[in-house]
Amino acid sequence: MSTEATADEAAEARIAQWQRMAEEAPDDMAFFSLGEAYRAVGRHAEAADAYKEALVHNPDMSRALQHLGEAQLKLGQEAEATDTLTRGYAIAAGRGDVMPMRAMGERLKRLGAPIPEVESAAEKAAALQAESGGTQVLDKRTGQPQPRLDGPPMRGPIGEYIVENFGQVTWTQWIGQGTKVINELRLDFSNPEHQDVYEQHMLEWLGVTEKEISASASADGEDRSG
Repeated sequence: MSTEATADEAAEARIAQWQRMAEEAPDDMAFFSLGEAYRAVGRHAEAADAYKEALVHNPDMSRALQHLGEAQLKLGQEAEATDTLTRGYAIAAGRGDVMPMRAMGERLKRLGAPIPEVESAAEKAAALQAESGGTQVLDKRTGQPQPRLDGPPMRGPIGEYIVENFGQVTWTQWIGQGTKVINELRLDFSNPEHQDVYEQHMLEWLGVTEKEISASASADGEDRSG
């Protein structure tokens, strides 16, 4: 069997996996992941439909807006893409989703479209911190205030990032979603590779990347040393 055939089979398996999850447990992450699987093989119309379904479940999912806009451009829908990316930029900036915000900003510039002016997530978070006395956090997934977690839910930079950027409601929702991931993918936590798969799904569901977490940890280290 050729390498190309093996890659095609793997891509189709991923599509089938996320189609099944979207049917059994329809939510924003299942449809977003389905869109990503379609995008990986150049099926942009189906990817766009999946991203739209993700946005039905979570209208403020900035990465879904980013990738929907890119899919619309691939389909020659420039006006629709500009509207999608403009909305996505405003949401990402307001929530502190730095990487999607930058990507959509660059794309809007190339399209000759204006960049929206919005209050930054850092400003919102600072105001909330002062008003709540540190008992609430501006949740990055929802963009809304939530009760702060009692402490990092796991060790290391990821746990520190989660406690500073996500609230109790979102974390409780992930526990439920994570259980579905474990059961669907039959993950065994005694296997380090399975632990990595679980962690990757968690970060995708939360809408952050390892690069963002590393950058945040570096900034925190500089603040403490300063």
